[in-house]
Amino acid sequence: MKSVIDIIKVIAGVTLIIIGLIGGLIPIFQGWIFGIPGLMLLGSVFPPVKKWTHDMVEKAKNKMRR
Repeated sequence: MKSVIDIIKVIAGVTLIIIGLIGGLIPIFQGWIFGIPGLMLLGSVFPPVKKWTHDMVEKAKNKMRR
């Protein structure tokens, strides 16, 4: 049962990232609104994606502190 949920998360995450990339090309469409949840879904299934997104959040926090 858990593997079915993981497959659904991967499909939804990839779909959201693709929508986010398309949204990045269209000026009036906000792609990040779809890309971030897509990365979060993929991060819940793939630990390297979770580590990568965590590292990006930490870099953003450090830049904001300066």
